[in-house]
Amino acid sequence: MNLEKVVFGFFVLLAATLNFGFFIGDISDPRVHNVYELYFAVVVNLAATVLKFGDRTQIGAVHLATSLVAVLQLIAATTVYVWATQVSSSGLSAEHISSVVSLSGGALLANIVSVVLLVVETVSYRRR
Repeated sequence: MNLEKVVFGFFVLLAATLNFGFFIGDISDPRVHNVYELYFAVVVNLAATVLKFGDRTQIGAVHLATSLVAVLQLIAATTVYVWATQVSSSGLSAEHISSVVSLSGGALLANIVSVVLLVVETVSYRRR
């Protein structure tokens, strides 16, 4: 068993599941979208992105691209959340949380593509 592949797979799947956990629920209800889950999703997605830098294959490049998209979407979602709670005079409104959840949904789509790539890569792996 290759420990590097285990760690890589762990972070890819954890990133997707954390993002899914934040995303699920009524899009306009801030009570069902835990901010800590969003922050953990950002951190784990950043870690998964760092792990993808060493792969020089074509599928590795696509893995990195999906990870970068997810990180950018999640950072944008976090920025909107922080702006709404710390700067905006109206506080965290339904419109703000809808934007945050929508951006998280885009990141979730990128995470799903990454998981599919991981599965395809694993299925097509041949021992040498």
